[in-house]
Amino acid sequence: MGSRNSGQGLQTSEYVWTKVVNNSGWKPNGWSWLFGFASASWCMTNGDATAHIAEEIQDPEVKAPWSIVLAAAFTWLGGWLYTIILAYTTGDPLKTLKSPMAQPVAQIFYNVMGRRGGIFFTVCAYIVLNCCAVVGIQAGSRTIWAYARDEMLPLSRVWYKINKTTNTPIYGVWLFVICCVLINLIALGSYAAIAAVFNLTAIALDWSYCIPIICKMAFGKFERGPFHLGWASWWINAWAVVWTTFVTVIYVQPITRPVTPENMNYVSVLMVAVGLFAVIYWYAAGRYYYIGPRVKAQLIGKVAAAGGGRESQGSPNRSSEDRRGNGG
Repeated sequence: MGSRNSGQGLQTSEYVWTKVVNNSGWKPNGWSWLFGFASASWCMTNGDATAHIAEEIQDPEVKAPWSIVLAAAFTWLGGWLYTIILAYTTGDPLKTLKSPMAQPVAQIFYNVMGRRGGIFFTVCAYIVLNCCAVVGIQAGSRTIWAYARDEMLPLSRVWYKINKTTNTPIYGVWLFVICCVLINLIALGSYAAIAAVFNLTAIALDWSYCIPIICKMAFGKFERGPFHLGWASWWINAWAVVWTTFVTVIYVQPITRPVTPENMNYVSVLMVAVGLFAVIYWYAAGRYYYIGPRVKAQLIGKVAAAGGGRESQGSPNRSSEDRRGNGG
């Protein structure tokens, strides 16, 4: 455990709001400051978790967007205040970063609150991270279920099955969990490689939303639901595309200079690899059986063809009667 540096005191407001410590090698300082987005990219990828369970809630046209708005607002406000507190209590940044704990935030807790307070809030942070993991698993497994429903994955019939006991796609959940574990094992061998995965996650998710936004703005084929942004919609959509383009440029840049094989940002390489895989998979298999999102009649037919058994093919967390009436 690191030693407590209780004598450092709080940073001044001048330091917190005007001081720029540039150890990146990039110039000017403003450009270096922008790389702070990269360290937070991975935590910007789950604000839409409610959208992944829209088929499992009542009145999703209203409740799902409101949940996303509230989650984003709380994350923005809470994260902003938390960052300000950390900036005031960080002490000497170099000493904090070189802490034997290898966890700078835990070292800050220890410095400010001592052993008991530091342990308590570090454990609280660990619990919050695990709650985030649960939400991530829920969102990711439902995404796999949706892909399997539309036959976009190998063995789609397996991942699409709903267990009658839990009313959840258990096979899809375990597939997602196993994939997450295997991907995170990369961190044991290479930090640069896993950092590229995290950056690609943020880029891919952001653009998965921007692509339909661009199509909406370009072609105008969009029917408003009960929740919409009125006259401000077009301007917010335009800003979303501009902002995503801007942060994508940040995410693909090496964070430090001079660039070496150890600190290189390999997200560009990973993007090309994923793109090639998608193209090859589409022409080799996907185009032969993917016909677009399954409509209600097709899903009802699948449920009827599946018959009885322990697993069924319908929407997660809905009763069999509800599935028959709504087609999943």
